[in-house]
Amino acid sequence: MTTRPRLARRSTAFAAIAVAGALTLTACGSDDNSSGTKSNSDSPSSASGSGGGSAAPAAKLDCASGTLAAAGSSAQKNAMDEWIKRYQQKCSGTTVNYNSNGSGAGRQAFFDGQVNLAGSDSALKDDEAPKAAAACKTGSAINLPMVTGPIAVAYNVSGVKDLVLDAKTIAGIFNGSIKTWDAAEIKALNPSAQLPSSPIQTVHRSDKSGTTENFTKYLKAASGGVWTPEAAQDWPTQDGQSAKGSEGVAGVVKQTNGAIGYMETSFAENNSLGIAQINTGASKPVELTPEAAGKAVAAAKITGQGNDLKLQLDYATKAEGAYPILLVTYEIVCEKGTPADKLPLVKSFLTYTSSDEGQAILKDNGYAPLPAEIAGKVRTAVASLS
Repeated sequence: MTTRPRLARRSTAFAAIAVAGALTLTACGSDDNSSGTKSNSDSPSSASGSGGGSAAPAAKLDCASGTLAAAGSSAQKNAMDEWIKRYQQKCSGTTVNYNSNGSGAGRQAFFDGQVNLAGSDSALKDDEAPKAAAACKTGSAINLPMVTGPIAVAYNVSGVKDLVLDAKTIAGIFNGSIKTWDAAEIKALNPSAQLPSSPIQTVHRSDKSGTTENFTKYLKAASGGVWTPEAAQDWPTQDGQSAKGSEGVAGVVKQTNGAIGYMETSFAENNSLGIAQINTGASKPVELTPEAAGKAVAAAKITGQGNDLKLQLDYATKAEGAYPILLVTYEIVCEKGTPADKLPLVKSFLTYTSSDEGQAILKDNGYAPLPAEIAGKVRTAVASLS
């Protein structure tokens, strides 16, 4: 099996990173209503995000005291763990609690006023906007892209390395119409590979998942009709094996010769699985790297208005070097209407996460930084929160 550059340099599984004792995971409200701010001279370091465009000047980090409750996406848990640890080191007297209870639960907690920040693997839907606006009371909520999470198509096939797949073939594999590793469709993409005649064992998530939703969005958009189910958080077919969480999927793939599954990149790397290169129709297959994921996000269209930075990803992109299978995690906040005792802390924490330093640490935690142009727009939006 091929050895690939690692997006993450960690010895533990993606979902098992421990953080400093100051970090607690809870969806409860704050028990500290102080809101004083203090300037921290340790400003974010300079580091460039992926993609084109020029980043906005790094904002000065003004520390805010108190406790901030946040909840939502488990896909961004590792990023949040690291951001919270480092932010609390910079801003003593501050506590940020993030409950990685899932995107839907995080959005609902935001609607219910239990948290002032929700992490979500998808932007607010049209029918959710009124609920979010009601929670903000004097304004509306906005979607701020913060984490780029590439999704690996990871495999365990003895003697096979540098596997190349395209959307049609991946869709055929996962819908059960391509059954063996030496199928003509796979051979055509890998003419020099010694492909076995053994059955393909697909593995998918058994639980609701933003990773599943974005993977099926890719299959639906890019497979030319081979994948027919609509994108969904629940895996839509009965084919293949299932396992809970990306950790579970990775474990089954690792233990099963001939298996293939989809998962966040760090799970594939931590389990020494092969990661397929994707033939998008560009001049050469695209390898999963932070830079390649960043190029795909850079090509996304902003469909929100003003400081609402909802993105429309082009899963069928043929842009050179752009890796198309990914999710973007948003931080959902009130553009106006965050309680006065929480606003300084929301702004301070998001100033750090969107900073050059905050984005740069993502590479070491299984993610990719935002493209510089989008990161600059996020910083501008954060600075305008009121």
